[in-house]
Amino acid sequence: MKWKKLGLIFDLTKNKPSWLKSHAMTPTPLPMHDRIRVYYTGRNLQGESVISYVDFDKQDPTIIIYVHDKPILEIGGMGMFDDCGTICTCAINENDKVYLYYTAYSISHKVPYKNAIGLAVSTDGGNTFKRMFDGPILDRSKYEPFFVISPWVIKDNDRWHMWYASATKWILLNNKPESVYHIKYAKSNDGLNWDRDNISCIYPHNEEEANARPTVIKEDGKFKMWFTYRGSKDFRDGPESYRIGYADADLNNPEKWTRDDSKSGIDIGINEYDSLMQAYPSVVKVGDKKLLYYNGNGFGVNGFCLAISNDC
Repeated sequence: MKWKKLGLIFDLTKNKPSWLKSHAMTPTPLPMHDRIRVYYTGRNLQGESVISYVDFDKQDPTIIIYVHDKPILEIGGMGMFDDCGTICTCAINENDKVYLYYTAYSISHKVPYKNAIGLAVSTDGGNTFKRMFDGPILDRSKYEPFFVISPWVIKDNDRWHMWYASATKWILLNNKPESVYHIKYAKSNDGLNWDRDNISCIYPHNEEEANARPTVIKEDGKFKMWFTYRGSKDFRDGPESYRIGYADADLNNPEKWTRDDSKSGIDIGINEYDSLMQAYPSVVKVGDKKLLYYNGNGFGVNGFCLAISNDC
C-alpha cells in the first residue's frame, strides 16, 4: 500500500493558539460522531510540554472546524512523575469515558530526563481530562531500569494490549547523553493494571537505533503496526533523523512481530514540511479510509501532517 500525502494540515504559522509557544507533536486521533479530534503535544509559554486538541471535519479531514484554546490536562504537582510535562500518545473510548494514555516527563540530573506512562480520563466527551492516578501506570522496573514511553493501547474483546517503548541504555555522543529504546508489549484485563514480561516486539537494526511511538490497527486478520525509528547520531533533522517503519503480527501473538520497513508505504519527500524527518505516526480507520497522522521536520515545530490510504 501507499499513502497519499495531504500536507501540513495543522499549520501553526496559520492556526497557533495564544497559549502555545511552539510545536504540535505526537498527533493522536480520536474519531467522533461528526468530527475527528486530534490531540497533540504543544509547548506552552513556559516551554513545558502540554496537551490540547484540534477538530477536523470527518468528511474532509483536512478542514479544521475548531481549535481548542487551552491545554486539557494540567501537568503534575511538584515532585510528581509528570511535573515537567505531558505528551499524548493514545486516546480511546471506553464506555462513556475517554482514556488518554500519555508519556510523563520530568527533569533528571545526570541525564536530561526520565519518563513514565500515565493515564488521564475524560467524562465530558474528551474536552477535559483528569489523571486517573497520582502516579504512573507503568514506570521503571527491575528489568526496565531507565524509562518507559509512548504507549499505544487496543481493547480487543476483554483483553487489553499495550505496545510501548522501553529504554535499554544511555550512550554518550559528543559528551551528551542520548537514549536508546525499543518497542515492548504489556497486557491487561482492565486497561489500568498491566502485566509486562519484558517482551521485545521491534528489535533495532543496530545497537544505536531507537524505535518508539507504535500505532496499531487490526486489519486483514492481523495486527499492523507503524512506528518511528532513528539513529543516535545527528538525528535532529540530520541524516539519521526519524523515519516511519512497519511490522505485523498474528492476532493470537500480539508480542511477536515481523518487521519490514519497506511496507510502511511512506518516506520523506521533497516537500518542505517532511523533507528531513517523519516522526510519531498515528494510524486510524475512518469509514473506508485509513488516516496517518505524523510530524515532519523539527519534531512538529510547525504543526502536524496527514497522509491517507483507501486500502482498507
